[in-house]
Amino acid sequence: MKQQSKECLPERVPFSAIPTGETRSVFAQEGLIDMAHLCFEPSGIAQWAHRSVWTDRMLETLLNNKVRGGKWHAVNDKVFSESNLLDSARKVLGKKGAAGVDQQTVTDFAEQQRDELRRLRDELREGHYRPSSVRREWIPKPGSQELRPLGIPTVRDRVVQTALVHVIEPILDHTFHKRSFGFRRGRGCHDALRVVEEKLAAGYVYVVDADLKGYFDTIPKDRLLAMVGEKISDRRVLSLVKAYLDQSIMEELRTWTPEAGVPQGAVLSPVLANLYLNPLDHQMSESGYEMVRYADDFVILCRSREDAESALAMVAQWVAAAGLTLHPDKTHIVDSRERSFSFLGYSFRGKLIFPRAKSREKFVARIRELTPRKSGQSIQSTINEINQMTRGWFGYFRHCHWRIFKELDGLIRRRLRRQLLKAHRVNPTRQCRTHRWPNAYFTDLGFWSLREAHFRFAQSCKGNY
Repeated sequence: MKQQSKECLPERVPFSAIPTGETRSVFAQEGLIDMAHLCFEPSGIAQWAHRSVWTDRMLETLLNNKVRGGKWHAVNDKVFSESNLLDSARKVLGKKGAAGVDQQTVTDFAEQQRDELRRLRDELREGHYRPSSVRREWIPKPGSQELRPLGIPTVRDRVVQTALVHVIEPILDHTFHKRSFGFRRGRGCHDALRVVEEKLAAGYVYVVDADLKGYFDTIPKDRLLAMVGEKISDRRVLSLVKAYLDQSIMEELRTWTPEAGVPQGAVLSPVLANLYLNPLDHQMSESGYEMVRYADDFVILCRSREDAESALAMVAQWVAAAGLTLHPDKTHIVDSRERSFSFLGYSFRGKLIFPRAKSREKFVARIRELTPRKSGQSIQSTINEINQMTRGWFGYFRHCHWRIFKELDGLIRRRLRRQLLKAHRVNPTRQCRTHRWPNAYFTDLGFWSLREAHFRFAQSCKGNY
């Protein structure tokens, strides 16, 4: 009877589904403000703008486009205000990031927090503040054997950058297009994927799958700074942004200053990267194209191949004029009914939606790491480690077709039986592995089944989409 009830549920849960007890967009818990007394229509920005910086009057001016001349003047004092620096320090210390070139850890900073913040405030107010070099490390690129650079600023610089972001992010975010989802408050990957799913269902089956080559490392600094200057005229703030764009890079014993780009890993980089691609978002929308962007990853959905070719030509022209480069091998047009395309870890083909091949391979590789043939820990401990990993994985890929969850459950159980067989070679009753250790055996040990999780998720969403 239980199996029959499962078959009545959909094969997959759409991105538009809202599980019981959840909302479509979740705002950050810190910095929320009371909307009851505001004299303007509630907006997303008003919900997350930091109260240590943004007053009711400033928010009303921003959201109603009442800024004189379209530019914000004299906001530098907001950057080094005591409350803003204190909130920024709390946020940076809460993330417990690595030390920069000065080797100062977040623990070291916390021990001297009052003196450090006083020193930063004085330097910013007097105009003597200068950011240190960024320590460069190389980390694995998700879904690839390649490495990508990661810039690690000092703790002091991260605090100041966070304070600066508190000031300029609402100003810039107010101009961003609604189809831009990356690194924005109240927006996430599933929101972008929901739009893609809706457009595919509406007949926009020809997809321009584009990739910008080394986007963060190739953004022209002068053009980016000029775009910031179109919305903010405070010279002290612009000088601070320029100082971060001109930060030198330290790798081992070598130091140099890049001619272009924004350092990946810097607090300021996401909002600046979104700003530089903002004109492309608006141009494609005004031209009638359905473009969905998450940071530097975007797709354009069209009804015909001719429209897709025109859209790609427009993007190529804009990208070249902006000093960027489309990756020749990773940019192409796909008929999603015949070939799959990947976006934000998901693979789309027709009505089928699965994790992309690299995402699945990464999952399988991690399961193999957790279930070696020779293990010094109990099967219970191994299952606990697997559960911790699979819960997080399912939280993101829960909108896939149910078959992938059944398949991965089978993989995990086979690996666990392989471990048990190594530890219990004696088999007097000559039973096969599945009879010696049936699925119920692992369930009793607390194994968290992906298939069962999908079943519960589908039930919780039933009627909510």
